[in-house]
Amino acid sequence: MNKEVYVLGIETSCDETSVAVVLNGRRVLSNVISSQIEVHKDYGGVVPEIASRKHIEKIEEVVDRSLKKSGLELKDIDCIAVTYAPGLEGALLVGLMYGKTLSYMNDIPLVGVHHIAGHICANYIDTELEPPFVTLVVSGGHTLLVLVKDYDEFEVLGSTRDDACGEAYDKIARVLGLEYPGGPRVDALSKVGNKEAMEFKRVMLEKDSLDFSFSGLKSNVLNYINKCKMKEEEIKVEDVCASFQEAVVDVLVKKSKLALKKSGVKKLALAGGVSSNSRLRERIKEMCKEEEVDLYIPKSVYCTDNGAMIGVSGYYKHLLGKNDNIKLNVKNNRKL
Repeated sequence: MNKEVYVLGIETSCDETSVAVVLNGRRVLSNVISSQIEVHKDYGGVVPEIASRKHIEKIEEVVDRSLKKSGLELKDIDCIAVTYAPGLEGALLVGLMYGKTLSYMNDIPLVGVHHIAGHICANYIDTELEPPFVTLVVSGGHTLLVLVKDYDEFEVLGSTRDDACGEAYDKIARVLGLEYPGGPRVDALSKVGNKEAMEFKRVMLEKDSLDFSFSGLKSNVLNYINKCKMKEEEIKVEDVCASFQEAVVDVLVKKSKLALKKSGVKKLALAGGVSSNSRLRERIKEMCKEEEVDLYIPKSVYCTDNGAMIGVSGYYKHLLGKNDNIKLNVKNNRKL
């Protein structure tokens, strides 16, 4: 495929309504994001029914804004890529139905994109990265180590057996009384806290296992907080945050190093919302330098949910002839 290919990427899997226009899978012409953080803040987390309604209210406006910002019209679009799995079912349906309608009414090829594949593909934006490489995916709902064999060929090397990394962050933040979303708050406080103040669990599981488990660490931290409350002892929030975060990062870095060793590749990429975490980035950079591994980290705007990453993944599926049709449906629990 020699011609320039413009892909419209639509992402509505959770609480961001985002639409982007991507050129040839590497260049982002527009990436409009309508966030619902302020809406869900009072609830301490995302309320699925509210998220779905907000997507319905915003989707048309966000599509129009993205096209306008790119300088293109719908007739210029070569492919429509839309997230179909995994995520909140109602939220996914809004984006998918809108994407299918645009595809059908304008005779534009449709491609369904797996949300995690999208996060991984964000690493192609403005880089020359090519498979194979290992990706550490860390987000509110997912923690995975993935060997990317080709642009649409993935092997999951390890995944979480219980809580995702981001879930643990959000739970600890809520108990500490921090504002939603909790992850960035914990990260910020960790910078002024003592990461050696408490020795929280580092759960590595069986020898050489690439799976994750954060429920034990979460319980460990919650028990510490509850004991302090019962004894009416002062809880140094910044120290709890720093010690908790260091325990999480220790596991993520060690598992990533092991995945690189097992796979034999010398390229590591980060993906997902938690990949914006400052301590994780710092420690991963140190490890990759020691191991002489090339490291790729998307810009922060492409780490959280966004239409650009869906457009990139959709481009490579379209290039491989893996288009979908009007029968495509949401699969909120589909594995990568």
